[in-house]
Amino acid sequence: MGLPMGAALAACGSSGPTQAGAGGGGGGTGGGGAGSATYWYLSTQPQEGVRTRTIERFNKANPNGKITGTTFQNDAFKTKIKTAIGAGQAPTLIWGWGGGTLRSYVQAGQVDDLTSFFDENTALKDRLFPSSFGAATIDGKIYAMPCETMQPIVLYYDKRAFEKIKAEPPQSWGDIMALVPKFNAAGIAPFSLGGQSRWTNMMWLEFLFDRMGGPEVFQAVFDGEKDAWSNPIAIDALTKMQDLIKADGFIKGFSSITADSNADQALLYTGKAAMMLHGGWTYGGMKQDGGDFVPGGNLGYMNFPPIDGGTGDPSNTVGNPGQYISISSKATPEQKEIAKKFFTTELMGDQAVKEWVETGAVPIVNGADKQFTGSPDADFLNFAYGIAANAKTFAQSWDQALSPTAAEVLLDNIAKLFQLSISPQQFTENMNAVIGK
Repeated sequence: MGLPMGAALAACGSSGPTQAGAGGGGGGTGGGGAGSATYWYLSTQPQEGVRTRTIERFNKANPNGKITGTTFQNDAFKTKIKTAIGAGQAPTLIWGWGGGTLRSYVQAGQVDDLTSFFDENTALKDRLFPSSFGAATIDGKIYAMPCETMQPIVLYYDKRAFEKIKAEPPQSWGDIMALVPKFNAAGIAPFSLGGQSRWTNMMWLEFLFDRMGGPEVFQAVFDGEKDAWSNPIAIDALTKMQDLIKADGFIKGFSSITADSNADQALLYTGKAAMMLHGGWTYGGMKQDGGDFVPGGNLGYMNFPPIDGGTGDPSNTVGNPGQYISISSKATPEQKEIAKKFFTTELMGDQAVKEWVETGAVPIVNGADKQFTGSPDADFLNFAYGIAANAKTFAQSWDQALSPTAAEVLLDNIAKLFQLSISPQQFTENMNAVIGK
């Protein structure tokens, strides 16, 4: 997860780096010289274009302190940035998703503490969604500038499927379980799922844990508490998940369906599945590829419903509360000043906000909804904005919140849980073994 809304999860563009923005030159140690800073980011369009134009505007206004941009495909970026940071040769501006990866940078002393910067720039901090700062904060200190867009996980549904069985969208977990046999009897899979991608399964557990016990259940894992996965609420949530799977809640063969190919989206808009739990970014894909499905008003969307007896706040959401840019601790003082000026001016300036909206995304800026007027996607944009603005907690996706090592074990065990090859108890034992790693 982590690509901006409207983007397919398979990154496009060349496999290697390409130059972007004014100034020329590549990455290098902390930046290309005292009078310039460097910035690496993803090459997926249309998001790449927004980032590049933002750099170009900044460079035009600051000819004596420019930023050089270099773009990478998703997987290539993750490999390159990890290697560069480990070698002390990171770009000045380190783009990422915050959470566990950011924590590893902090522990290695590779990024600057920005707490005092935000204390001195309260107008900038107040401009951004408060919920976006969680994944930028490590041990009470801010180490990254939240930026770009927020991407909540959304429960989508096909209005035509509900009309066919004369039912209403689910308002509780009990409703979800009651709808499963009705849709199966009508020859419609209750839920689409690209289970081969693994992180798509994870979204279900994120909501079950939250709705049943609130964000504290996973927070204990994130904080490294011993045996945190063995919380009785976690066991109950994992059991409920397997109950849904055993009831044929998902399309047959979901473990061989990929999200990267958007096959799960196609199952929804072609009428083969009634519902789909997925990221806000899939709205753009369904609008682009689904023919009349979105323009014809057939797509419905809602936040995940409450779970009977659960104590979690139903306004909570999960997903990506933003993207994040840190400043390399290896950069020169001049490069760091360029980076901070970029933060306070163009990065989330009015023009950047306008362009993010035009991609079908919700910028993490308070009042960004004023830009939605007249957009053909206004209803969805206002819905997504409302989730972020009203969420008591906007929890980061687990695979981004955890360390890369723990995240891989998590995704592997989630796949096994969904394939019914391990029990909830085995899942928790396996995950307890990597807490804090």
